[in-house]
Amino acid sequence: MPKHGLSPDFEFARKEMVEDQIKRRGIHDKSVLQAMLKVPRHLFVEPGYLNRAYSDRALPIKENQTISQPYIVALMTQSATLKADDRVLEIGTGSAYQSAVLAEIVKEVYTIEIVEPLARMAESRLKELGYNNVTVRHGDGYQGWQEKSPFDAILITAAAPKIPQRLVEQLKVGGRMVLPLGRTGLSQDLMVLTKQDDGSLTEKFIAGVVFVPMTGEIRK
Repeated sequence: MPKHGLSPDFEFARKEMVEDQIKRRGIHDKSVLQAMLKVPRHLFVEPGYLNRAYSDRALPIKENQTISQPYIVALMTQSATLKADDRVLEIGTGSAYQSAVLAEIVKEVYTIEIVEPLARMAESRLKELGYNNVTVRHGDGYQGWQEKSPFDAILITAAAPKIPQRLVEQLKVGGRMVLPLGRTGLSQDLMVLTKQDDGSLTEKFIAGVVFVPMTGEIRK
């Protein structure tokens, strides 16, 4: 089992976060709530933001990126309707907080980060915390992880200007892709795309969100 921070103050703050920020907004999936209770978010934020680790907001991390608001992490995770034996691809590792939440729920997590220093830090942090079911790769997430596909679910934690077709191809039939979709940096639509037998997608709008843009080949 992963090794978690046991500070009583942080434990109380984490419980309060789940009750006040997550349950009250309609997150009901028991595995998601349990994961949010277990993952020590304070170990994924920058030291200068420790006192805000469980606050209802996104926080800056290195390389001009952010760690997402806890509620959004929970919402994306619940929207993927995950099962214990699932294999999940995450695009945009960042701080690795979302990766850790996924790792508490599913069998295997594969996560890709385009910014190399973030990828290395994430890999080290996950290893230190005992998340042995997460594999980190430095690269362009638009390419996906062909040799490990198909995936039961794909989560994209940066705003995509269009549906990334290469990633759709790496999704199982019946698999779900959860992503913020939109061309501007001001707001996007959080969507769940479900792959049908004929390869087409059904689309479901979840919420309006604001994410940093996905970079790399998808912008060309």
